[in-house]
Order: sequence, then structure tokens, then C-alpha cells
Amino acid sequence: MLLEGKVAIVTGASRGLGRATAEELASEGAKVVVNYNASASAAEEVVAAIVEKGGQAVAVQADVSQFDEAQALVKSALSTYGQIDILVNNAGTTRDTLLMMMKEEQWDKVIDTNLKSVFNCCKAVMRPMIRRKQGGRIINISSVVALMGQAGQSNYAASKAGILGFTKSLAREIGSRHITVNAVTPGFFPTALTEVLSDEVTEKTMQMISLGRWGELPEVAYLVAFLASEKAAYITGQTISVDGGIAM
Repeated sequence: MLLEGKVAIVTGASRGLGRATAEELASEGAKVVVNYNASASAAEEVVAAIVEKGGQAVAVQADVSQFDEAQALVKSALSTYGQIDILVNNAGTTRDTLLMMMKEEQWDKVIDTNLKSVFNCCKAVMRPMIRRKQGGRIINISSVVALMGQAGQSNYAASKAGILGFTKSLAREIGSRHITVNAVTPGFFPTALTEVLSDEVTEKTMQMISLGRWGELPEVAYLVAFLASEKAAYITGQTISVDGGIAM
């Protein structure tokens, strides 16, 4: 297994892409900290699914948009498993509306949840990863919207584009410690964030995708698991799209 003996934190892991990622990392041998904010029962379902297949996982509540809670999440992971090898920053939200009608709190909520959480969690894992002297893997989940833009999503696009610059900068800072930092930009997948899209938008995106279909969540999780493994030890500072060709 690619990740035998590794410990991973996956933020926003109670559903959608986060769940698919947590389950895939566990299937490759990692012990997984399933982070959630509000959906305790859903997070416990993820843990149960992992354990049922012979894996190890624990659910930990934390609003990672809050600095102190991100620190507490990392401390809990260290207390439970003694190490952190992999961080997947997946927590995200949307508050879609045209900029003319966007309220300040809609902007702030998306920036804090999607972008500040990445800062919070990365800062929290830095010292434990460096002190262990075993390297590490950080995978930040961005979005194809960061590359293309999307009407009504200026807040979301800004937050996800910010992740790309953050990823490159952090990769330069900690590469000498054998910690890689990469970003994944998923295209359109069936998640809670895309359920709100109108039929018109859904049809329009379908026409733009070269492969002619939306993706399936495991198709992103497979890439995350690879980037988290030793096979990806020479890949850092990169943005890799899993989008069916929509943004090429």
C-alpha cells in the first residue's frame, strides 16, 4: 500500500470530495483524521466505512477557518496518532451571487473558509512535520474556477486562486525539509457545492468539457493519494487539474 504507516488529516472530510479522499487514503494504508465542522453523524459514517474495510480513522470537530481550532485539530491528531505526514486542505464553501449584490459577510465567509483555513492548517502542521524529519505532503484542493473564473463566484474564484499562489510560495519555503506542497484543481463533480447550480449552468459546463461528462469523486481522490505518496517525492509547487479538459 502506498501510504502504510502514514497519518493524514483531511479537512472537510464528512462528505463529497473530502469523504472520497479520506476513504482513498485509508485504503492505501494511512490512518486518517476525518475533520468536520457541523456534520458529526456524517463524519462518523466516514470513520465507520473506513474501519469496516480494515482501516483506521477518527473524527475530529474543528472549524478550520478559525486559527485556534485548526491548532486544536492538529494537537488532537498528534495526541491520537503521534505524527502527521499528510495534510489535505479540502474544507470549502460557496456564497454565490453577482458582485453588485454580494454582501461583505458573503465575501468574508468564503475567503475565511476556503483560503484562510489553508493558512491556518498549514501553519499548524509545519513544526510537527519539520521536527519529525521524515518529510511530509501537503495537498491543497483548489478549483478549476481559479483558472477560468465563473460569473457569480468572484469570492469563490478569489479564494481558490489564492490557494495556488500560496501553494507555490510554501513549496519554496519548505522544500529543503522534504515537504512537498501541491494544489489540485477539480473541475465539475457531483457535490453539495455543485448541487445548487442551475440546469442552464450545468448544461453549459457539460458542453465545455472535452470528455463530455462530469467527473466522479474517486478520480480526484486517486490523484491526491498519489501526491501523498513517496512516488510523488519530486513533485512540488504544482497545480494539477482533474477536470476532463475544461480548462486546458
